[in-house]
Amino acid sequence: MKKQTIQLLIGAIILVALVASVIVYMPNLDAQTLYNWFKDNMGYTLIFLLMAVESSFIPFPSEIVVPPAAYFACSGAGNANINVVMVVLVATLGALVGACVNYVISMFIGRPVVYRFANSRIGHMCLIDAEKVEKAEKYFADHGSISTFLGRLIPGIRQLISIPAGLARMSFLKFSVFTTLGAGIWNVALAALGWWLSTFVAEPDLYAQLEANNKYLTYAGFALLGIIVLYIAYKGLKGSPKKG
Repeated sequence: MKKQTIQLLIGAIILVALVASVIVYMPNLDAQTLYNWFKDNMGYTLIFLLMAVESSFIPFPSEIVVPPAAYFACSGAGNANINVVMVVLVATLGALVGACVNYVISMFIGRPVVYRFANSRIGHMCLIDAEKVEKAEKYFADHGSISTFLGRLIPGIRQLISIPAGLARMSFLKFSVFTTLGAGIWNVALAALGWWLSTFVAEPDLYAQLEANNKYLTYAGFALLGIIVLYIAYKGLKGSPKKG
């Protein structure tokens, strides 16, 4: 069996195992009930699994995982015997595992699919062709480090940023390092929110406060996205040949 096939199978098995582990124990209920379930079953294993799923193809809000975990770790409320530093480390490790699953699958499955679409009639109708895809991959290979790092800080983007990294066959070591750094910073910010809430919010009011403060995380994400766009535009203009 080829090495690539083995890697693909391992990635698929990990993804299926992560999803199955969560589905077996996770109630099919609304967000607040899901939060209550997480609170009642909180532990390092569950934090790892939820963050791995959140970082893979299945959207799962890390905002209802790390902040409440940090809250209970700092306040001592509840039955969870956890440490806030370990919460950040375990959440970051889970995010890295989920991102690596996306990376591996995109590398060995996503690319042929993308190129078939680019060469199709529908792709041409969308003004996409193989040459443009190749240029996009090269650009990501040249600037992918900062894209992967900052992308992990943006809600709604961090789950997807590992896909173009896999398509561009970005160095796995570089991908892992920048993913870990980006996910680590994001989780530190989420844990800081949990710590801050633990200083003045009573446990029964925690979910409402998380919901109220979630929009500010979204605003911060859009601000970071704007910085990325400006950075890419600046690099593009700087690298353009001067006329005349």
